[in-house]
Amino acid sequence: MGQVVCKSLFQSLFDYKTAKYVIAKNKKVGLLYRLLQASILAYLVIWVFLWKKGYQDTDTSLESSIVTKVKGVTFTNTSDLGARLWDVADYVIPPQGENIFFIVTNLIVTPNQRQGTCAESENIPDGLCYKDSDCPPGEPVVAGNGVKTGRCLRAGKMQRGTCEIFAWCPVETKSRPSKPLLGKAEDFTVYIKNFIRFPKFNFSKTNVLDTEDRSYLKFCQFDPKNLYCPIFRVGSLVSWAGSNFQDIALQGGVIGIQIEWDCDLDKAPSECNPRYHFSRLDNQFSEKSVSSGYNFRFAKYYRDTEGVQFRTLMKAYGIRFDVMVNGKGAFFCDLVLIYLIKKSNFYRNKKYEEARSGHLGNGKVNVEQPQNLQTVEA
Repeated sequence: MGQVVCKSLFQSLFDYKTAKYVIAKNKKVGLLYRLLQASILAYLVIWVFLWKKGYQDTDTSLESSIVTKVKGVTFTNTSDLGARLWDVADYVIPPQGENIFFIVTNLIVTPNQRQGTCAESENIPDGLCYKDSDCPPGEPVVAGNGVKTGRCLRAGKMQRGTCEIFAWCPVETKSRPSKPLLGKAEDFTVYIKNFIRFPKFNFSKTNVLDTEDRSYLKFCQFDPKNLYCPIFRVGSLVSWAGSNFQDIALQGGVIGIQIEWDCDLDKAPSECNPRYHFSRLDNQFSEKSVSSGYNFRFAKYYRDTEGVQFRTLMKAYGIRFDVMVNGKGAFFCDLVLIYLIKKSNFYRNKKYEEARSGHLGNGKVNVEQPQNLQTVEA
């Protein structure tokens, strides 16, 4: 009995089975079948091809470069700095122009600082003291301005004082001005030149109008109807981001400028246009929040007639601009090459290689294996 079963299983290995189709003359079933076919076809044509454009090849490896320049001058007259004219060399950091740049709008100035000993600021918790032992010599003041000398300095009969420190003296003590120093900076202009390239399709473009008129950039100004003028008014950039210039100029902030190139390269190059989005990136939900605003410190150094170094310390408030570029390019390429042009057979043979079992010598059936696209000429 066992031998019979084994023999039957062995013989079944060499059986060949083929599908048998039965045509059902049933209108309801046939109608349902055609509706399913029509639904699938409609999905492919309307959603995949027309809406999602699934026939297009896409390049998301956008190559981009940014060049920025700021222009504008203003005049101030303060007790710390005296009468002074401000130009781009004074208020733009860094000066060479990149995708991130900073415009100074407000300052706390501490002039004529020299290295020596003085009292730490009362605003620094680690610098407060009641006796000399609270100020171990050589210990840096946490979040402070210098190194403790071992002495606790008290004014008059006050019980609490501040540690004496070795630092750049006098230390910064002034509070932020109530009005921005460079309040007229909203009329400054920013030149933002953007080059982009989709390497897969060898397509390049810029956000500057292609013109031989040398005076164009001197008089044009960007607006939603003039996309190819890269001259932006600073106050307008802040306004488009949903903020008030005088408020952000007082305590500083961060503005994001996003340039988006979402291009359908089946259309004319003139249809590939930049889209701009402006946003406030720092925390602006509460004016009293410690995370709102933007500032940093820098110093300008000098030497007196005796060769001793001194400096002017500046705590700068202002607007940091972050220029970000993204995009994608889509092109109707493979479908055209392989199926729709006269030389489609030529390109299809270059794209696919046919391997026959007789050539391979391993008994495999005929297959078509896709290869990487290569540049060919017909």
